[in-house]
Amino acid sequence: MGATSLIALLGALAAPPPAATKCQAEKIAEFPITMAGRSPMVDARFGDRTARFILDSGAFYSTISRASAAEFGLKVSAAPPWFRLQGIGGDTSAGIAETDTFSLAGIKLPKVGFIVGGSDTGSAGLIGQNILGIADVEYDLPHGAVRLMKTNGCARAGLAYWAGDKPFTMVELEGRADGAFRPHTVATVMLNGVKIKALFDSGAQSSLLSLATAKRLGITPNTPGVEFVGNGGGLGTHSVPTWLATFDKIDIGGEAINKPRIRMSQLDLGNADMLIGVDFFLTHRMFVSNTNHRMFITYEGGPVFGLSPKGARSVDGKPLDLTDKAAEPTTAEEYSRRGATYASNHKLTEALADFDKAIALSPKESRYVYQRAMARFANGDRAGSFADLDRAISLSPDDADARLQRAQFRLHDGNETGAREDVKAADSALAPSSDKRLVLASLYDRLGSPEAALPNFDSWLASHPEDSSRGIALNGRCWVRGLLNRDLDKAMDDCNAALRAMPRDASILDSRALIRVRRGEWKQAMADYNAALAINPRSAWSLYMRGLVEAKSGEDAQAKADRAAAIAIDPKAGDRAKKYGIEK
Repeated sequence: MGATSLIALLGALAAPPPAATKCQAEKIAEFPITMAGRSPMVDARFGDRTARFILDSGAFYSTISRASAAEFGLKVSAAPPWFRLQGIGGDTSAGIAETDTFSLAGIKLPKVGFIVGGSDTGSAGLIGQNILGIADVEYDLPHGAVRLMKTNGCARAGLAYWAGDKPFTMVELEGRADGAFRPHTVATVMLNGVKIKALFDSGAQSSLLSLATAKRLGITPNTPGVEFVGNGGGLGTHSVPTWLATFDKIDIGGEAINKPRIRMSQLDLGNADMLIGVDFFLTHRMFVSNTNHRMFITYEGGPVFGLSPKGARSVDGKPLDLTDKAAEPTTAEEYSRRGATYASNHKLTEALADFDKAIALSPKESRYVYQRAMARFANGDRAGSFADLDRAISLSPDDADARLQRAQFRLHDGNETGAREDVKAADSALAPSSDKRLVLASLYDRLGSPEAALPNFDSWLASHPEDSSRGIALNGRCWVRGLLNRDLDKAMDDCNAALRAMPRDASILDSRALIRVRRGEWKQAMADYNAALAINPRSAWSLYMRGLVEAKSGEDAQAKADRAAAIAIDPKAGDRAKKYGIEK
């Protein structure tokens, strides 16, 4: 959306400007935030259709995936050929969409624009700095809110208005001398005594340092004590390896944290060296003055940079009062939001107490019951979680999230009939372009229904041309085509494309080996099964199928040994081969 149109809206919402002789800060709009895992979510609508967006201070402009744009009926125009979105996982092409039906947290916004492209985020899209950056903004994730603020006469004032006698820190932000809009919140911080530029990014699920910066500080993936923690995805089609390292100290405006544990990865952050992510936002209240290019911060307690300080102290060494002085919630929605924040910070006892109160106040709202189901599951109460999923679905039979979660529980318990019922209900409820069709396809496969899985893989891949999960979906489609003995050349193309996106993945090598078996390419199939088992030696299916190939090749002793090993791991290892006619 154009900055002028939103500025006009904000001007209409704000009270008349105060006298310039005294600092005044006024709330223009408040967006209630509910954490979903590590993502801060804000409710929105396209006309009468609900949507949920991640509130992402690191996004320079609000974005929506191509699949979500299709789902909400947005008309997408091509962006200039030179314009591409960049982020973790590479870059991607982009389109542009505009709508006059969009409302955010109940506030109708005129002529909202979105950049269209990138990976699905588990949400409709991202609310970025074209909305957050045109006024001052207060990030209060510990209390479930983000507020757009208007300030006047505050150039020299401390804007942590909530702090009272509580210490706060102030950080200078990068900004243009003329006060023009800058698309990111960037500040200089100290890491191991070296000045680096940090981008404050509420959309990053953890703080993240670029490998180039870590190397400048003397830390690499080969440094003793550094741990590989897996591959991360983002905007583009590729995943990137990530490591966890312990640094000496990070200092953010005078708030010093010793021995922080920070993730690092191969990424290009433009004019920044580090993302300070939602772990920081969840433990701090922050007022970003885009007007004066300053940020005011108070520590609200909780784990940050892998640490859970028991006795936080101010810069001068005095103990900090971390008592939460926010008013106790009074509505079900407020308890729900606070409970979600607790859950995101792994305070499950407190989260469950808040979800109990939300449900007591609004017993027919299925969303609160689903939240408690997930918190109970995280807390090890599987039976309680299952009971809550039953209740949530009875209240809202078309809730695809609850249906898919219960289907996975039922499959784990061997209740394939019940799981199939939930999967079919979710299939009927989901939009054709929904991101959840990838989960749906996987569940159909696990239920032994590749003929139902295939159209869901097709639909997902058609709607997600540049998503970071394409390798997973291409592998899935290759696999089910192999089970169905259908379109084998296309299946081979899918597996090869998946391997280019996810090299040395055992499951993809196994899928490609199945296609080679179907085509009678025994030597190539053996090579793929050998490669898959070198990565995952306890795959019962790969062992059993390698035994089949060995038997075809006259290696009877080895075939017998592999099949025996497979059956020792999974007594039903050969059932699928017989079901789909791979073995007579």
